[in-house]
Amino acid sequence: MDGVLVHENHALKGASELLQYWRENNLRFLVLTNNSIYTPRDLRARLLASGLDVPEKNIWTSAMATAEFLARQRPGGRTFVIGEAGLTTALHDSGFIMTDQNPDYVVLGETRTYSFEAITKAIRLIERGAKFIATNPDATGPSTEGIMPATGAIAALITRATNREPYVVGKPNPMMFRSALNRIDAHSETTAMIGDRMDTDIVAGMEAGLLTALVFSGITARDDMDTFPFRPDLQYPSVANLHAELVKGRAVPEAKPADAKAASK
Repeated sequence: MDGVLVHENHALKGASELLQYWRENNLRFLVLTNNSIYTPRDLRARLLASGLDVPEKNIWTSAMATAEFLARQRPGGRTFVIGEAGLTTALHDSGFIMTDQNPDYVVLGETRTYSFEAITKAIRLIERGAKFIATNPDATGPSTEGIMPATGAIAALITRATNREPYVVGKPNPMMFRSALNRIDAHSETTAMIGDRMDTDIVAGMEAGLLTALVFSGITARDDMDTFPFRPDLQYPSVANLHAELVKGRAVPEAKPADAKAASK
């Protein structure tokens, strides 16, 4: 979502047109985010404010993927949660009981105000046998004053105290994409993903067997490409360029591989 369709609550060039193209051509799609703070309803409202109309059913978050994963692992289980409404709502809707009394899992997500008391309780519960789960590995997040610690940073703190690594469900775990595919009844061989980060979006999409398209409107810059040992199938300056090729009738799988020429178009 961020860096592909929107940036700082403003729609990026071509985002609205690309969404409309998918709707007009009856193409199933999901908007994904590693952010576990917001519910799909919250995110729909934020996207509408930026001028993008995305129904709740077309939004998939790391919180929802985490809840779905845990529901398969231990239906009706017990969780101690550090997070906000996006995570607690997803777990509640999946049938979990949220408690600090003998939980099966400690689930860590993002929150604007991490509580030292809650972190301490999480450490003690993990020491007593609760399984450690994190919604995503992002170490920092943005704020108006600058970066702030996010899930990955707090997970590292808990890991250092407990010597237990969390199982991370969100990107770059390809499970995030596999759960999204199941959500829209799609197959990896006929599905593409568009992302702005090589280290999460592209590597996870690649490992999930999807066609991958990188846009340079977010985190990864063109000059960063050579630092990675893998490459996307396609690359574009923004989704506006991708939309333009689709309108011309060029099917994405037939576009040129990711190279300097393709990137300059």
